[in-house]
Amino acid sequence: MKVGIIGATGKAGSLIMKEAMVRGHDVTAIVRNAQKLERPDVKVLEKEIFNLTAEDLKQFDVVVNAFGVPVEKAEQHVDAGKFLIEALKGAPNTRMIVVGGAGSLFVDEAKTTRFYETPEFPETFKAIALNQSQNLADLEASKGIQWTFLSPAAFFDPEGMRTGYYQSGEDGFIVNSKGESYISYRDYAIALVDEIEDPKHKNKRFTVVSEGE
Repeated sequence: MKVGIIGATGKAGSLIMKEAMVRGHDVTAIVRNAQKLERPDVKVLEKEIFNLTAEDLKQFDVVVNAFGVPVEKAEQHVDAGKFLIEALKGAPNTRMIVVGGAGSLFVDEAKTTRFYETPEFPETFKAIALNQSQNLADLEASKGIQWTFLSPAAFFDPEGMRTGYYQSGEDGFIVNSKGESYISYRDYAIALVDEIEDPKHKNKRFTVVSEGE
């Protein structure tokens, strides 16, 4: 499949790119600065996210939005999300999978309280969580596009192992057999590429956890 990865130089984006390439997909890194790419063998579309057009996106079966911003620019998650929603209306055959956050997951069965609203959620990341939650709400309200929003576990471990195993849920906060909300970036990448290959969450959010080490 033809896969475009926005933010392919970031921690999550680079591992998603690697996983997709290992599985034989035709991958294009969509990046602001191609010099930051660690893989010279990948195709490149060097563009700011806000300069992407429907024509740019039409060439892909799936676009992964792994766009990352620092906390002080958290609102760009919403801005970029809205921009891509509009662009994808002109590329209706292209699916988008968003690298989301855990903060918007519900912690109760009634779906009244999100993880970022609990005392356990780190204040440092609240702005990111609020804006990613709004991005999800904008996707849920959208018409005429194909999307999936993949929330990681609360502990999203950049250094964790690639175990190849994970379990999934939907809108609710889930834990592994140890009672931990954990997934490594590498296992998250596996789950995301699995969704590229076998879409089971069209126009939905889902979440994943793994056992860790």
